[in-house]
Amino acid sequence: MPVIKFRVHNEDMLYKKIKAIDWTQYMTYKNSIAIDAVTFSRQFRNNHYVELKTKDAIVDQFREKTSLRPSVDLKNADIRINVHVQDTFFTVSLDSSGNSLHQRGYRKYSHQASLSEVLAAGIVLLSGWTGDRPFINPMCGSGTLALEAAMIASNIFPGITGRKYAFQNWKDFDSLLFERVLESLPAPIENSVPVFASDIDAESVRMTRNNARVLGLEDKLIIKKEDFIDSEPQFGEATVILNPPYGERLEKENMDEFYNKIGSTLKHQYPGSTAFIFSANLDAIKYVGLKPDAKFKLFNGPLECRLLKYQLFKGTRKDSFQN
Repeated sequence: MPVIKFRVHNEDMLYKKIKAIDWTQYMTYKNSIAIDAVTFSRQFRNNHYVELKTKDAIVDQFREKTSLRPSVDLKNADIRINVHVQDTFFTVSLDSSGNSLHQRGYRKYSHQASLSEVLAAGIVLLSGWTGDRPFINPMCGSGTLALEAAMIASNIFPGITGRKYAFQNWKDFDSLLFERVLESLPAPIENSVPVFASDIDAESVRMTRNNARVLGLEDKLIIKKEDFIDSEPQFGEATVILNPPYGERLEKENMDEFYNKIGSTLKHQYPGSTAFIFSANLDAIKYVGLKPDAKFKLFNGPLECRLLKYQLFKGTRKDSFQN
């Protein structure tokens, strides 16, 4: 939310302009603050310096008015202030979101390199799955793919449960209005199609259950400790999406063999299903041994990845077309 725009030519003018804003309109000394600056300027090249001058001006204003000052909290600030600099033009705004919007708020437990929620949702949407048949997510990790699928099938809006927004800390925040907005959203729908998540790792299974509980979806998912390689499908023709390990802890030879076993399991245990494998290991994925029907280039953070689609026919592909 823009607060003010102005033009300055030096650091002293910046300090005075920021200090001239009546910050008591937006916060109190009890609030913690964080400043995020983005600069595209020859004059103001250092983001951190702009952040520091902005912070000093706000803190000094409160100290002069109340003898007390807001604290700085870079991770969990009540009020986040954004300063955008283009040459000598400044735009000062209040960040209404707080944490990045990809953080839905339900994932209280996760692995260090977990799939981001929006990427998981994008993968589910690219698969074409709409809740019309069973969804299977082996090697589920903290359950992000399965949970995003369950939210899509149940028409649950992301970010509604589990997270708080920065605008809820603003002085003019109207909690009753916000409740009415939430109540106006379409209600979740009942989805009877199985959403199945499994992992060989007991800790991953526990995390998935806990995250499902935050969303209120613990009764909508079937979560099981299971080795996918030894698995037997329980739901007939389904959409299967895997995000196998990329290979940080396995030697190349073992990783190639591991991906080959994934392909063999899909071919022999999941005929009639449609499978998707998402991986950054572009060498190992070649050892799946199945011909992909479609390929998508995606990025998991800085990692270039592939999402490969496999139509798993009963018998051979030729037999399926003849039938």
